Amino acid sequence: MKRIVLGLLAATAMVLPAFAADVQPAILYDLGGKFDKSFNEAAYHGAEKFKTETGTAYVEFEVSNASQREQALRRFAEDGRNPIVMAGFAWEDALKVVAKEYPDLNFAIIDDAVDLPNVRSLVFKENEGSYLVGIMAAMASKSKKVSFIGGMDIPLIRKFECGYVGGAKSAGATDVIQNMTGDTPAAWNDPAKGGEIAKTQIDQGSDVVYAAAGGTGVGVLQAAADAGKLGIGVDSNQNGLQPGKVLTSMLKRVDVAVYTAFMDGKNGTFKGGLQNLGLKEGGVDYAMDDNNKALVTDEMKAAVEKAKADIIAGTIQVHDYTADNACPY
Repeated sequence: MKRIVLGLLAATAMVLPAFAADVQPAILYDLGGKFDKSFNEAAYHGAEKFKTETGTAYVEFEVSNASQREQALRRFAEDGRNPIVMAGFAWEDALKVVAKEYPDLNFAIIDDAVDLPNVRSLVFKENEGSYLVGIMAAMASKSKKVSFIGGMDIPLIRKFECGYVGGAKSAGATDVIQNMTGDTPAAWNDPAKGGEIAKTQIDQGSDVVYAAAGGTGVGVLQAAADAGKLGIGVDSNQNGLQPGKVLTSMLKRVDVAVYTAFMDGKNGTFKGGLQNLGLKEGGVDYAMDDNNKALVTDEMKAAVEKAKADIIAGTIQVHDYTADNACPY
């Protein structure tokens, strides 16, 4: 396995053009692959934007199993890649080891916090963005029953769920059906199972389904569209996956986080520390484009924009999920 991983990394490096002298960035994706139409793909778009704007290439690696994490991260560090960005909380353990060994390199991790001076920890207030799309779901629903499908059952995904429930109930939803896809990393990349869960929820009366499940969500959106119901995408703008059938997408600006980390590395302004990005910081939002404009009424826009302003002002407190108190909605 070691030879295979190192070979893949070497091959990736060989096909890329020469690096700029002042920055040699790298990105490591999580399970599900960089073209998952969701979380990883948002990270990829941030890296691509950096490359397009600066002419500076980057190296990348798509992990396929947990045993590859520390080895892949260490190889990039040994090669002097800087900054090195990891997409996903599952990189935490490997990062804690490698970042200590390379104190002169800059690292960034998305969706977890590592307290080291050379690590930028980027977490998001997913509950705030999910509250907004919950309002839209309830207002678009005819049955006043909406639903949520998460990927792996972890506190991070429960944050999406909790905010969505709060927003939906605040806008008149009488029931929010909730299911998780599984309790292992396989839950991020199982569109068939996502579709099956969506069908079950629709049979129970849901007519708007929100998926926060990585690649699994593609199957959820397909099943909702096939049933003549509405889906809600996540992380990336997924409105175009089923045009006219996706009410909106909860944007989690992973792309901006990656782009900014790379750019700060290039400009010599990279700093470690924790960044918690919500509506106020531009870290989350909801998506509007030509694919969903016919689905969103002026009344819905007004309601969601008011809630957005109130959350930023602190007038509305969107509850979070914690393992000890669960979701209070």
